[in-house]
Amino acid sequence: MILNSTFLKLNKTSILLAIISALFYLSFAYDLARTDYFKLITLYISLFFLFYKLIQINKSNTRLLIYCSFIFRAVFILAIPNLSQDFYRFIWDGRMILEGFNPYLYTPESFISQDLNPVIQAQELYTGMGVLNGSHFTNYPPINQLCFLISSLFMGNTVLGSVIIMRILIIAADFGTLYFGRKLLKLFNLPTHQIFWYILNPFIIIELTGNLHFEGVMIFFLTWGLYLLHTKKWVSAALIFALSVSVKLIPLLFLPLFYQWFVKRNVITNEVKQSISTNEIATSQVLRNDNRDSSLAFRMTKLITFYLIVGITTILLFLPFYSTEFIYNYAETVGLWFQNFEFNASIYYLVRAIGYGITGFNEIAIIGKIIPALVLIFVVIMSLFRKNNTTLKLISGMLIALSFYYFTTTTVHPWYVATLLILSVFTNYKYPLVWSVVIILSYLGYASSGTSENLWIIGLEYLIVYSVFFYEVFLKKETNPIFHH
Repeated sequence: MILNSTFLKLNKTSILLAIISALFYLSFAYDLARTDYFKLITLYISLFFLFYKLIQINKSNTRLLIYCSFIFRAVFILAIPNLSQDFYRFIWDGRMILEGFNPYLYTPESFISQDLNPVIQAQELYTGMGVLNGSHFTNYPPINQLCFLISSLFMGNTVLGSVIIMRILIIAADFGTLYFGRKLLKLFNLPTHQIFWYILNPFIIIELTGNLHFEGVMIFFLTWGLYLLHTKKWVSAALIFALSVSVKLIPLLFLPLFYQWFVKRNVITNEVKQSISTNEIATSQVLRNDNRDSSLAFRMTKLITFYLIVGITTILLFLPFYSTEFIYNYAETVGLWFQNFEFNASIYYLVRAIGYGITGFNEIAIIGKIIPALVLIFVVIMSLFRKNNTTLKLISGMLIALSFYYFTTTTVHPWYVATLLILSVFTNYKYPLVWSVVIILSYLGYASSGTSENLWIIGLEYLIVYSVFFYEVFLKKETNPIFHH
């Protein structure tokens, strides 16, 4: 059998790109210090170039891309995360539950300061997570805590053992996202290779598999929920959406956007009726379902039921940890993200500078209370005035709403961008992909002790992101405006 020479050439090139990528990931995982800025940036940019070429050459060879996605993640399996310390807190929380403690009621510092060791390797874990993390109550929701517990049940006597189990869970979630993401792209008649802009992205592999951030598990449930919603299984979608919220609270921001998907879907029927023939209408199961659901009262009932299922399921998942003290501690910890922490912000830093100029003080306590109100107002306006009456429009609405939140908030850790990236896979927007490249600049703010952000570097990051964002959202004709998509 004579093989096409061009195919052979492309295949050899792809294999070479994959081998070089694997070697670079190996170096990233086992031979990189967070403060080695030159090596960090060089490896990261090189991996992005290789990633882009792999997808460009193999758009139709998804099997190779899937193999690469698995192999690159497998490289990290025995590595201790080198860009984040959060995993030490994850292990602490899991072992606390295993020992019968409610992790929401105690700070690690409260034990260590009294020379108490409630869990195995308590001092090592406390030192690893750092004083800042160890002095606050945990803010990780119950499904996230379940993952921590699982990591303590199996191979949980060592830090590496717990890391391996958590990594396996995150890798499994990523391949769940690959499965449902491809199914959604097929239903939307979009190129299925687009899912690899997320799955094969070095940012995702490093931040989720490498650094053990559980956004990947939340994204899996979110993608699964969107698939169920699009296939009209909205009750199941509500249950899965609640699981997503119970990994990370971020999906709560999307709840108002479901209003038009449930209540205004008759608009789709009218639009389709104008563009297809009578025979097609007669044979369209989708239109028959829409007509059956044409009663406004019925659609409002579905929407309210959807919200109730999400709310009740989420509450039930939190219930095992319930106490008055838990509510106070959790609310206080979530509030810290708005009123105490600052990292890699954009608009907030500008407003903070204005505050300094007027009062001479850092007004984060005041600004931090205003930001959630602004975000809520923005999302409600989008929910009422933007057409989110199809699943694709709903997803792009989620992308814009979450972008507004990240543009205005006080803290944007690199792994936050993962949710924007998965949503962008189903849209024409590429600014999250660009952000996943330049977000590495935020790591230049890390010093050996604490952080010392260079605002010029942060400014460069956001100059690039905002330039692409404004071009795509407001200038590019192919992309629909925010409130008319």
